Amino acid sequence: MLFNLLMSGDFRSIIIGIVLGIPAVIICLTFHELAHGLTAYLLGDNTAKAAGRLTFDPMKHIDPLGFICMLFLGYGWAKPVPVSVAQFKNRKLGFGLVYAAGPLSNIILGFFSYIISMLLTLKFSSSFSEVLVLFFTYIASLSISLGVFNLFPIYPLDGSKILDSILPLKIQIKYQNFMQKYGPFVLLAVIAFLWIGGLSYIIETTKRIIFGFAFRFLGLFF
Repeated sequence: MLFNLLMSGDFRSIIIGIVLGIPAVIICLTFHELAHGLTAYLLGDNTAKAAGRLTFDPMKHIDPLGFICMLFLGYGWAKPVPVSVAQFKNRKLGFGLVYAAGPLSNIILGFFSYIISMLLTLKFSSSFSEVLVLFFTYIASLSISLGVFNLFPIYPLDGSKILDSILPLKIQIKYQNFMQKYGPFVLLAVIAFLWIGGLSYIIETTKRIIFGFAFRFLGLFF
């Protein structure tokens, strides 16, 4: 995200991107990790709560490198929430639900952020409201990017753990072995394809779909 602004050379856009981008990234990453921990807690696992991760305090969740990647590239990560599958009644189902909760929370956050930005556009007309519109648009865009990116079935992203939870045991073991050996290299390749545009179509299409749903939802009331 910020990298593109830096390449544009537009100083004003760069400053706006930094000022609005930093809190937007913090919100997206915090929601994502809190959703993991809260889902685990609701399913009977107290590990995240004991580790102090059931909080909106971003300092408990932010990984410095993941934060920088998210701010500059639009794709990043936070500190993984500790989970103990032994606490779940159904271990595979609980494991899958916990790791699906993060991306899902980002999709929902993106949906409502689009709605807020459209409401501000409809109801207010001032310089401050324009800044707020841009801020919530940033949140929507970054949150959806984070959610979709994490659904890719590549270790250590959430998608790998979701897939891990539904695979038959023999295939699951082979998948785990492959990802432990080659996951980081596959992840770097995916990021490279996202960077050159090969896979960004998936994320951008998802943004358009969610924006369309938000627009139609708002149309029910206005």
